[in-house]
Amino acid sequence: MTGSGQDSGLQRLAGMADLLPLESKRWVAAEAIVRATMRQYGFGEIRCPIMEPTELFERGTGTATDIVQKEMYTFTDRGDRSVTLRPEGTPSVVRAFLEESLGAKRPSWKLFYIGPMFRAERPQQGRLRQFHQFGAELIGPAAPEADVELIALGDAMLRNLDVPVPRLVINSIGDKQARADHDAALRDYLTAPAAFARLCADCRRRTQTNPLRVFDCKNEQCQEVIAAAPMIDRFLTDEDRHHFDAVRAGLDRLRIGYEIDSRLVRGLDYYTRTTFEFKAAGLGAQDAVCGGGRYDGLVEVLGGPPTPAVGFAAGFERILAVSKLPVDEDRLDVFVCALGDAAFELTSQILAALRQLGLSADRDFLRRGLKAQMKEADRLRARSVLIIGDDEIAKRRFTLRRMDKAEQREIDAEPSQWTVDEFRK
Repeated sequence: MTGSGQDSGLQRLAGMADLLPLESKRWVAAEAIVRATMRQYGFGEIRCPIMEPTELFERGTGTATDIVQKEMYTFTDRGDRSVTLRPEGTPSVVRAFLEESLGAKRPSWKLFYIGPMFRAERPQQGRLRQFHQFGAELIGPAAPEADVELIALGDAMLRNLDVPVPRLVINSIGDKQARADHDAALRDYLTAPAAFARLCADCRRRTQTNPLRVFDCKNEQCQEVIAAAPMIDRFLTDEDRHHFDAVRAGLDRLRIGYEIDSRLVRGLDYYTRTTFEFKAAGLGAQDAVCGGGRYDGLVEVLGGPPTPAVGFAAGFERILAVSKLPVDEDRLDVFVCALGDAAFELTSQILAALRQLGLSADRDFLRRGLKAQMKEADRLRARSVLIIGDDEIAKRRFTLRRMDKAEQREIDAEPSQWTVDEFRK
């Protein structure tokens, strides 16, 4: 991300970031890894609108979540409709799944997305108001093997992105009834005077709206209160336990290490049964780089038939903050130095010929001298410099200087005689 520089009077909004070319190249490299890994696992890319009807997130993400209550960028458009910049990707994917009748076309879909999300929260390391996520959704299968597939995908993805030793944490929050029973027991515990008095203001509000979110609070006193709170595993059914055992067995077969954390509940309303997070060192308290789980009720909540699903989302900013992914600065294949008016006019044709060969090529537009142009070629890390002046044009022989090899020779001025190797290798 770029830092502060000259003050022009206009600055980017808080929580937004510029990506300059070298850093942008690192992002492009990371996105290429994401797409390649998704293809290995059979996922196809879906691109949904950045702006959606507000109701989609109210119903999908949940009115009791902090995202909907405090963090969404929502406004009324010119058609007097309430619209929202998407704060997450899953509801949009499910909306598209229903709107395009994908379930009627085949019983199982593997979809992934990459793009910006928006939340009006306090900016901090790895957390911006415009941030970027990639996510994967496996819609249709109810089997625990689908959960294992998504977790294995997340594990492979983070390793391919050179995230140092990502740590996997898993849990089961049971079916809809188990979660409701746990919510009730947790609310009773948290609203008891001895506990309630020690909670922060946000957690006091959460006791009425979404008590599971109290587990996510980093406040030390709140952590002490929830240490004795009822855990979800007390409320799991035999079927829930069987499903979770099968997920664990599948991870064991793949030799994917994990920890069980009965406090890992994920705050979004649509999660059921398996929940998981990948954590990375170096990010402080907000150490989750990828998280997800099963959401068997979401399709139905958004108006579709009961449809099992499991997915995850991962944050690019957090991943790239800890990733050791190497990205070399771009090198230019050929820089054309033009000396004199005739050479300057000829340069555009020379560049076109070089680019048709598949070479990257550039020039100086300021009509500077040879020394200044050579410095520009060095700045661009040009492999070769093609020097064109009046003498070269008259002789129909251009001067080619190979910067890596510290050699110089003449070449034919006719582009049809050129090869890629003489400029690049």
